[in-house]
Amino acid sequence: MSANVPTDICFSWAGMMARGGQTGPHKDGWGIAFYEGKGLREFRDPNPSCSSEIARFIVDFPIKSQIVISHIRQANVGDICLENTHPFIREYAGHYWCFAHNGQLEGYQQLTGERFKPVGTTDSEHVFCWLMEQISQRCENPLNTDCVGKLLRECCQQLRRHGVFNMLLSNSKILVAYCGTKLSWITRQAPFGKAQLADDQFVIDFAEHTGANDRVTVIATSPLTVDEAWHQIEPGTMLVFEDGALVAEWK
Repeated sequence: MSANVPTDICFSWAGMMARGGQTGPHKDGWGIAFYEGKGLREFRDPNPSCSSEIARFIVDFPIKSQIVISHIRQANVGDICLENTHPFIREYAGHYWCFAHNGQLEGYQQLTGERFKPVGTTDSEHVFCWLMEQISQRCENPLNTDCVGKLLRECCQQLRRHGVFNMLLSNSKILVAYCGTKLSWITRQAPFGKAQLADDQFVIDFAEHTGANDRVTVIATSPLTVDEAWHQIEPGTMLVFEDGALVAEWK
């Protein structure tokens, strides 16, 4: 999620939570990170999100943020354990960088670096460390959207050649979404209406919870609601969002 005002993600997370072992096969752990300024609140659990008490806490407790990255895992590479649970976080240039990956890669071990090292054994964390290495070595201003965006687009195109690579990444300022195979997004702004989750009977009237100038964008592998017009991202495309607005697009 990317928004122009601090916003809770309780509605969307209720749908994501159900997909973690109830309505979907991604039962091998979950995680969610909320930016608050330059700070970051993080919750992770190697257990299925559909039955996790920590995940239920996220639904019931409205943590407000302008950037949120969440992930539910179906393990392909690496054991089911806490250190292999997304999203992954590293500090660079005085900011927390947060990353989540959907897909499976081959030959990723050849992508190496010196500064950033994985803690777990997933292909996802390994390539995140490689991405951070590229940013630290090749981007003079890592907080400049155009600079980091062009570099990430080049790196993501390279990673796509290793297999399925769909990515969300943030440096607390922007939210980057790269679609290798499948991603969708929607921006909600006035006039706000009602929506029903695809994985639950939960219905919400956004007009009761938002202001006239609020803008909230949600990106997901598959649309989270059944009655809204989501945009499907074309494979090979990278989008950059800031304050809920689409500010850059590379096709």
